[in-house]
Amino acid sequence: MGANPMRILRSIVSDERGDVEDIPGLAIVLVGILCPLIAVIIFMGRYGLADNTVQSAAAAAARDASLSGSAAAGPHATHAAQLALSGNVTCQSLDVLIGGNGLHTALGQTGTITATIICRISTADLTFPLIPGSLTITETAASPVDPYRQR
Repeated sequence: MGANPMRILRSIVSDERGDVEDIPGLAIVLVGILCPLIAVIIFMGRYGLADNTVQSAAAAAARDASLSGSAAAGPHATHAAQLALSGNVTCQSLDVLIGGNGLHTALGQTGTITATIICRISTADLTFPLIPGSLTITETAASPVDPYRQR
């Protein structure tokens, strides 16, 4: 069976001779486990933050497109998405797709507008600098259109 790390630490601390020959092996094991674990925790936290930010940008784009009241809602939605993303997430490429039937329904009928945000993020922004690669986050949100608003 292997040596118990806590028993080794306890024996080193309580030993009057000060034997430290077991510390390098223990340090290698601890560093080999802790460093990747900390890197994964940082990556998952940053990815969750970026995913939530892109989701809120999709909601802002859908809401702005539903309030625009015209068929040319794309530029308004793109601007709203860029404002929601600014300062939190840096997209290498940002695509905003507007869909739904909300702006084409008759007066008095309900409809929805959907906005899909496709954001490509550098992995260096999510973890540590100098790590190559990118990750694509895609989020969709819907917003209702006022059925009695003039179109």
